[in-house]
Amino acid sequence: MCFAAGMCNDYEQHVKYAEYLRALAALELAGSAEDEPALTVADDIRIGDTGPVLRARGNGVELVPMRFGFPPPRPKAGPVFNFKSDGRSFADSRRCVVVLSGFFEFTGTKYPKTKHRFALVDSAVMGIAGLWSEDKSGALSFTMLTTEPGPDVAPIHDRQVCVLRPEEWAAWLFLTRPEPELLKPLPRGSLTVDVVREGKT
Repeated sequence: MCFAAGMCNDYEQHVKYAEYLRALAALELAGSAEDEPALTVADDIRIGDTGPVLRARGNGVELVPMRFGFPPPRPKAGPVFNFKSDGRSFADSRRCVVVLSGFFEFTGTKYPKTKHRFALVDSAVMGIAGLWSEDKSGALSFTMLTTEPGPDVAPIHDRQVCVLRPEEWAAWLFLTRPEPELLKPLPRGSLTVDVVREGKT
């Protein structure tokens, strides 16, 4: 199992339920009243925390709370929270979309580090392509897929999560488009980049 440590391990969830429903309606997918409780609001969702995740259910979708990070693959290892997508096929995997409003990356060597926020320029709703799993007890967890950095992320980090615009969510869940078209960085200017906390120098 290959994963990228030190990457996106913190994100925010400020998507409103009405915004989520509009995103689904544009995909001609119906939301459920059961989805709203899963759309928890949080300034920071970190590894081990619970966040809202969209997955396929029959011909439709459902939003369920899942823990951020697969359980450690071996003793003394950490949770698998990022998973490299490069050169892989996920046709037989449990695909999901992590629903969020923005994600964070950090720079610097001293704590607290500088905190950078990334969000879509033209949408309050963002998705990240992911995979989900269920352990023997029925507990659900997810990991985020990563790829080479796009021009908006490259100055900050040498990898990035696979961002999905809302109109791409169904294509990833049901693989109605080739994976390389979905698991790639966005063009320059697609993401806003803001410093939300200056770190120590």
